[in-house]
Amino acid sequence: MLRVVLSLRYVMLLASLGAAFGALLMFWEALVKLASGFRHIVSGDTAQQPISAVMGATDAFLFGVVLVIFAYGIAFGFVFQVPEDVRSRLPRWMRIEQISELKQSLIEVILVYLAVDFVTDIAESESHASWPNLVIPLSIFLLAGALRLVSGSHVNQHRVD
Repeated sequence: MLRVVLSLRYVMLLASLGAAFGALLMFWEALVKLASGFRHIVSGDTAQQPISAVMGATDAFLFGVVLVIFAYGIAFGFVFQVPEDVRSRLPRWMRIEQISELKQSLIEVILVYLAVDFVTDIAESESHASWPNLVIPLSIFLLAGALRLVSGSHVNQHRVD
């Protein structure tokens, strides 16, 4: 029975492979957005601003990097055992020990995505921002405050180390 339960951890490998595939898709989307921005610059098209394409590509690259970290964290944090000497040589951000660290990374990426999305919307807008547009910065502020409250004790523990 114990053997069956322990073999189920390999099911999590599917989540890791899915995250890795998602990262590849995000990198592809980022490259397509950069190419679109480059086409607008070369063609002299002033109607489409290449700034929004570059900002969108940056956002997609960032999300792809986070998905790589998720894939690595799931595979080598929960499925495969990494020898301690190898683990100690990894950068600190690659040493995922708890699922809460992965969740915190996801919330941080959502915050960055919302910020980039808001700035992209402002850059693409022809007119001034309206009151409903302030929902996004307000949600960024509230999410950042919640993240700070939730991770406050976690951050202080790492500072002592």
